[in-house]
Amino acid sequence: MSNTITIQDLLKLSVAERILLIEKLWDSINPQDIELSEAHKKELDKRLDRYLKGETRFFSWEEVKRDLHSGK
Repeated sequence: MSNTITIQDLLKLSVAERILLIEKLWDSINPQDIELSEAHKKELDKRLDRYLKGETRFFSWEEVKRDLHSGK
Protein backbone atom coordinates (compact mmCIF):
# COMPACT_ATOMS: atom_id res chain seq x y z
CA MET A 1 0.00 0.00 0.00
CA SER A 2 1.42 3.37 -1.07
CA ASN A 3 1.02 6.63 0.85
CA THR A 4 2.15 8.73 -2.10
CA ILE A 5 -0.11 11.63 -2.99
CA THR A 6 -0.02 12.77 -6.60
CA ILE A 7 -0.89 16.11 -8.14
CA GLN A 8 -3.92 14.42 -9.68
CA ASP A 9 -5.06 13.44 -6.16
CA LEU A 10 -4.73 17.03 -5.00
CA LEU A 11 -6.63 18.34 -8.00
CA LYS A 12 -9.57 16.10 -7.03
CA LEU A 13 -9.97 18.07 -3.80
CA SER A 14 -12.63 20.76 -3.66
CA VAL A 15 -11.57 24.37 -4.10
CA ALA A 16 -12.07 24.97 -0.37
CA GLU A 17 -9.91 21.95 0.49
CA ARG A 18 -7.15 23.09 -1.87
CA ILE A 19 -7.21 26.59 -0.39
CA LEU A 20 -6.89 25.14 3.13
CA LEU A 21 -3.98 22.99 1.95
CA ILE A 22 -2.26 26.03 0.44
CA GLU A 23 -2.76 27.96 3.69
CA LYS A 24 -1.26 25.11 5.71
CA LEU A 25 1.72 24.89 3.37
CA TRP A 26 2.23 28.67 3.42
CA ASP A 27 2.01 28.77 7.22
CA SER A 28 4.59 25.98 7.45
CA ILE A 29 7.28 28.18 5.84
CA ASN A 30 9.55 29.89 8.33
CA PRO A 31 10.37 33.40 7.04
CA GLN A 32 13.87 32.99 8.46
CA ASP A 33 14.44 30.15 5.96
CA ILE A 34 13.84 32.38 2.93
CA GLU A 35 17.02 33.77 1.45
CA LEU A 36 16.85 37.05 -0.42
CA SER A 37 19.14 37.87 -3.29
CA GLU A 38 21.27 40.99 -3.07
CA ALA A 39 19.07 42.59 -5.73
CA HIS A 40 15.96 41.98 -3.61
CA LYS A 41 17.68 43.30 -0.49
CA LYS A 42 18.70 46.48 -2.34
CA GLU A 43 15.18 46.99 -3.67
CA LEU A 44 13.66 46.54 -0.20
CA ASP A 45 16.20 48.95 1.28
CA LYS A 46 15.37 51.48 -1.45
CA ARG A 47 11.63 51.16 -0.77
CA LEU A 48 12.14 51.46 2.99
CA ASP A 49 14.25 54.59 2.46
CA ARG A 50 11.51 56.13 0.27
CA TYR A 51 8.92 55.25 2.93
CA LEU A 52 10.99 56.80 5.74
CA LYS A 53 11.44 59.98 3.66
CA GLY A 54 7.67 60.19 3.08
CA GLU A 55 8.09 59.72 -0.66
CA THR A 56 5.78 56.72 -0.93
CA ARG A 57 2.03 56.84 -1.42
CA PHE A 58 -0.21 54.09 -0.14
CA PHE A 59 -3.62 53.13 -1.43
CA SER A 60 -6.41 51.28 0.29
CA TRP A 61 -7.72 48.09 -1.29
CA GLU A 62 -10.97 49.97 -2.00
CA GLU A 63 -9.03 52.65 -3.92
CA VAL A 64 -7.15 50.03 -5.93
CA LYS A 65 -10.37 48.19 -6.83
CA ARG A 66 -12.09 51.44 -7.82
CA ASP A 67 -9.16 52.41 -10.07
CA LEU A 68 -9.08 48.95 -11.66
CA HIS A 69 -12.77 49.09 -12.43
CA SER A 70 -12.59 52.63 -13.77
CA GLY A 71 -9.91 51.69 -16.30
CA LYS A 72 -7.20 53.96 -14.90
